[in-house]
Amino acid sequence: MLVGKQSWQFTNQPVIISTGVIGGPFEKQGAMADYFDQFGKDIWFNQPSFEQAQKQLFEEACHIAFAKSKLQKEDMSFVFAGDLLNQITSTSFAMRALQIPYFGLFGACSTSMEGLAMAAFISNYKGANYVLTGATSHNAAIEKTFRYPTEYGSQKPPTAQWTVTASGVAIVSQQGEGPIISSATIGKVLDEGIEDPYNMGAAMAPAAVDTILAHLRDLNKRMEDYDLIVTGDLGEIGHAIAKELLEKAGHNVQEGIFIDAGMNMYKSDQAVQAGASGAGCSAAYTYGRVVKKLQEGLYNNVLIVATGALLSPLTFQQHETIPAIAHAVALKGGKS
Repeated sequence: MLVGKQSWQFTNQPVIISTGVIGGPFEKQGAMADYFDQFGKDIWFNQPSFEQAQKQLFEEACHIAFAKSKLQKEDMSFVFAGDLLNQITSTSFAMRALQIPYFGLFGACSTSMEGLAMAAFISNYKGANYVLTGATSHNAAIEKTFRYPTEYGSQKPPTAQWTVTASGVAIVSQQGEGPIISSATIGKVLDEGIEDPYNMGAAMAPAAVDTILAHLRDLNKRMEDYDLIVTGDLGEIGHAIAKELLEKAGHNVQEGIFIDAGMNMYKSDQAVQAGASGAGCSAAYTYGRVVKKLQEGLYNNVLIVATGALLSPLTFQQHETIPAIAHAVALKGGKS
């Protein structure tokens, strides 16, 4: 089960049997629109605040996954999920309504793969029948928390990224139809001394590379063994840094195989600076596009490396640097 120092191999082949992906109106205009299940008509989601809208995002994504699997919330053994907002209150308040035994996670934008790794682990050891996992972000709520309210209209530098309004969830089972979760690598916290909250890509890129290298080393893999390696929301700046670091480590980084979810969420005419970010970014991209392409047989083996900047408003105000982490999960074509 434990392979090397940081990786798990899931010999009993837990499966993603259902997903739910919901986004906002800006995401409906984006490049990944065809892979979402549903969109809100506006960013409020019929709620009185952006924070409550983020809670609503998660609840609705869960109900979509339940409906697609023909399961009920009562069938879920556990939930592994989280968000970026105020001690993950959006997810926790959603769980107040769903009433499923709950592990609240904070890995910033790496939370989606942290949750999927834990869901696969517990399913692999037959510790649960069905496990729900996911992550959520809301542009207006997160921008207000970590930078400036969108109403303020502050000008952002080219290194800045656009927080995705999206929630992506998955139901993991010991058996069934869907992509197999074959392994996971748990990342370490790295800090390269970046202090700029508008340059998350540079802060997170070394952590992404460190986890990829650990995954390849632990499991005796090469980058070429994967049809696709997807980092989460490094954006243009972070992706370029990660590519350079991997090449310096002696790896052949092929165009079109090593990609970033944050660079592929939106269209070129959408003003998102360096790309997308947010806990919902990797979640929506994985449980939307990647899962569908695995089901269709377009991909056989995919490695998702979700990255997270572990800062808070308080640490920024105290002039702390930005630690980062990345967690990787390998998926392969589904079984029936």
